[in-house]
Amino acid sequence: MSQSSVPYKVLCVCLGNICRSPTAEVVLQQHIDKAGLNIMVDSAGTSNYHPNQPPDARSQKYAREQGYDLSHLRARQIQAQDFEQFDLILAMDHENLGNIELLMRQSDKTLKQGSVRAHLALMSQHDLDFPQQAIPDPYYGDAKDFERVIRQCESSSQAWIRYWQKYDFKA
Repeated sequence: MSQSSVPYKVLCVCLGNICRSPTAEVVLQQHIDKAGLNIMVDSAGTSNYHPNQPPDARSQKYAREQGYDLSHLRARQIQAQDFEQFDLILAMDHENLGNIELLMRQSDKTLKQGSVRAHLALMSQHDLDFPQQAIPDPYYGDAKDFERVIRQCESSSQAWIRYWQKYDFKA
């Protein structure tokens, strides 16, 4: 990783792209912007359950209460081209990580030889408060589950910022 005028690109991925990954996208981008790093964040889901739908109303509510606006986002499914366009893909849980790894292997066979540049990791890869822990899916949960997603995304985002600050990602 080195300094460049081209931003480093990160994709946050969960199952449906309406709860965890859009929250992670906005939280991570806000922390990146505050730190002045040259990093762009997007999100997607491994499934196509909610194409072009806004984030879950509960995710928006709890994010808004913490100062994050998810309203402009729309769900999309991860695609083969994402492995060419993103430098890092962050999975919200271990099952998503496995599904992304499988899709990446399948995509590598259909994409131009050597064009896959994405590295894969858990959102909590460097998080000391939630080490290697899944961000639990709050969809069938209650308020505390959505609040935990925010807390864990904030903690993991701060961990990634500390990690990236070891390199030169200044905007």
